[in-house]
Amino acid sequence: MHRSVLYQEIIHALRPRRNGYYVDATVGAGGHAWGILHASAPSGRLLGLDVDPQALELARQRLQEFGERAVLVRASYLALDQQLAELGWLFVDGILLDLGMSSMQVDSPKRGFSFLVEAPLDMRFDPDNLVRAADLVNGLSESELAEIIHRYGEERRARQVARAIIAARPIHTTLQLAQVVSGVLKLVSKGKNRPQQSIHPATRTFQALRIAVNRELDALQAVLPLCIRCLTPGGRLAVISFHSLEDRIVKQFFRRESQDCICPPRQPVCTCGHKASLKEISRRPISPQSAEVEQNPRARSARLRVAEKV
Repeated sequence: MHRSVLYQEIIHALRPRRNGYYVDATVGAGGHAWGILHASAPSGRLLGLDVDPQALELARQRLQEFGERAVLVRASYLALDQQLAELGWLFVDGILLDLGMSSMQVDSPKRGFSFLVEAPLDMRFDPDNLVRAADLVNGLSESELAEIIHRYGEERRARQVARAIIAARPIHTTLQLAQVVSGVLKLVSKGKNRPQQSIHPATRTFQALRIAVNRELDALQAVLPLCIRCLTPGGRLAVISFHSLEDRIVKQFFRRESQDCICPPRQPVCTCGHKASLKEISRRPISPQSAEVEQNPRARSARLRVAEKV
């Protein structure tokens, strides 16, 4: 069973209560959703969204004890306002965005997320998505691949990796790609007499391709203002991110929306007319306790930021 990262911290942040309305916009296997429904008993309600049908089926099994209090829909969180309108929910008291992959997605060989098992180069959260990782790996130019690997994977050797991928094409499986990337990075590291990397050499490239396939950063930038519009005053938005690119987007959005004026600092008179819509609950991200990381090593990179609508 997938372990829900920062479980207690999420319950504390969202403060579920009876008669409250909540959204788990990335419901996954339903771990956080179960906690929210349990804490908001007997009358709190929750809408769970996910584009992954396998995850949604697990969530249905896990949340069946709550009956009609749990509404699960296969949909992107970008359709949040539409889904709320269909339910007749004008505003909600709390929204959760858990941006990480679940353990079941990583460990499922057919999904193609892991560089440790042989699988098709897929990496789609939504199986209806027309773009797979194999399409990018085998269809993009060297410069396009290098840009994706550098921007989304923050890989310093993106150009060398892209060049090696182009030379090895066609590449159709995860292990093929991992071997190509590992080969070029180990060669570079050996030539520079650098210490052995603490993470697998293919980690950043796989992350970059997954983000590109699912357009994760574009979706995150679009959903944050949507979440604020759907919250009632005093409602809270909690976002769990797993790498610096996501966390930076959330941090910058929270900081900007917690200010009344976003004019340039040297401008003597405010002309933007911007009014704060949020209050940051914590200026610094919340990280998992050492005990949680010890039990679930995949939680080590999780960062939670919480904001409240004013």
